[in-house]
Amino acid sequence: MSLMGVDVGTTGCKAVVFDESGKQLAVAYREYPLLSPKPGWFELDPQRVLEDVKASVKEAAGKTDDPVQALAVSSQGEAIVPVGKNREFLANSIVSSCPRTADLVKVWEDRFGRGEIFERTGIPVASCYTPLRLEWIKENEPEVFKRIEKVLFFEDLVCWDLGLEPAVDLSLASRSMCLDLSTQSYWKEAFDSIDFDPAKLSKPEPSGTLIGNIGEKAAKEWGLPAGVAVVTGGHDQPAAALGVGAIEEGVACYGLGTVECVTSVFDQPLLSDEMLERNLCCYHHTFPGKFVSLAYNFTGGCLFKWYRDTFGEGAVVEAERTGGDVYDILSAKVPSEPTRLFALPHFTSTGTPYFDNHSRGALVGLTLGTTEGEVIKSILEGVTYEIRMCSDTFKEVGHPVKEYRCSGGGAKSETWMQIKADIMNAEMTVPEVSEAGCLGMALLAGSAVGVYRNVKEAVETTVKVTKRYEPDAHRAAIYNENMEVYKDLYPALQSINHRIARF
Repeated sequence: MSLMGVDVGTTGCKAVVFDESGKQLAVAYREYPLLSPKPGWFELDPQRVLEDVKASVKEAAGKTDDPVQALAVSSQGEAIVPVGKNREFLANSIVSSCPRTADLVKVWEDRFGRGEIFERTGIPVASCYTPLRLEWIKENEPEVFKRIEKVLFFEDLVCWDLGLEPAVDLSLASRSMCLDLSTQSYWKEAFDSIDFDPAKLSKPEPSGTLIGNIGEKAAKEWGLPAGVAVVTGGHDQPAAALGVGAIEEGVACYGLGTVECVTSVFDQPLLSDEMLERNLCCYHHTFPGKFVSLAYNFTGGCLFKWYRDTFGEGAVVEAERTGGDVYDILSAKVPSEPTRLFALPHFTSTGTPYFDNHSRGALVGLTLGTTEGEVIKSILEGVTYEIRMCSDTFKEVGHPVKEYRCSGGGAKSETWMQIKADIMNAEMTVPEVSEAGCLGMALLAGSAVGVYRNVKEAVETTVKVTKRYEPDAHRAAIYNENMEVYKDLYPALQSINHRIARF
């Protein structure tokens, strides 16, 4: 019997089947459009997402003769699906990077106090979180708000469509600023303040909790055997951290996906003033009894995709003609030496430490001699400069990262991994299974049904580091110089970008 991990991301979904040793047996992927109903706004059609998730699960399950025994789902954070009494979707899902709720941040700070919100939830209040999204719906789409019977995250949306009573794991519920960190229950006062009944949210349960077994009708629709066990999964970042074996302090998962994120592990909740000052969250890990904090930027791998779609038509045509990978074709154009171009990767809202909804992207240092390869490399460098600056905040609060374990699509690129090792001036390790979020979910599923004695044994059995990237001293020295320029880029452009945003 095999185990399945499903990941529902911001721009695509994936289903991966593993055997008990962690070997990947089958994978299926679907990409869906990120909708922009107004300039700068971003949302997803939940019906399209659900259809693509179902197609991915069905395809992956059909690619192997080893029947799936259990599955769990990892999900992008914060995005919610409002559902009516007839199981209809009432509105599209506002994704994390959408700034439409920016004006509500001060409202919530005035209502409860920034410090109290952080102490209660472990989350520095920002525009992306679920209670603020619900208040926005109440104020701007009151008829939708009145008709809401249930609010689902994408993790429990899958569970719901599989015919089970939906449950959401603690990591996703707490990441979304919905949960009282100490009681592991919904923060009643927050929802009372917007006249929303938190009973409309799915029941919060620890990651790896058995929800139920799917019936014959759902099994047929999803291409799975009847009786497959469904287990609570996790928010995508701690899900990936579990899948790379980041379960101890000092070890972090560096996720190279649509969003770039470093997930650092703590033994206990860390709710210090220094954490809040740097906008560092602290919430439940998918590994039992541990906690995580995130340093991230919303514009990660999606920036390379933007370049591909906007300027990379020639590479796309070449990839179709040769059967090669379009990103490998683009990466082959980059020079070996660091560039002196600086890309500010604020193409959506920023992440830590600024949480600035009005910043904008920039490319600084262009000359008539600038090559396409340098522009491509500057994009890869800029995303990594940003994440180094973010990750350095863990050192500032007394919890430095000693080892980075990398996951996601970007971890497959040797070019990008070496750039990251050089800029971070640290060893980057890549486990054998690059689809870490899906593996983490498979491990939770396997632990829940007795394939492994516990989650720790599951990690030790399956996670194996196979590649290491060491920083080159010469390039790292240049990048250290560049970092001093990069740190000044956002403050220098902040006022100009805010003026542009007001247009």
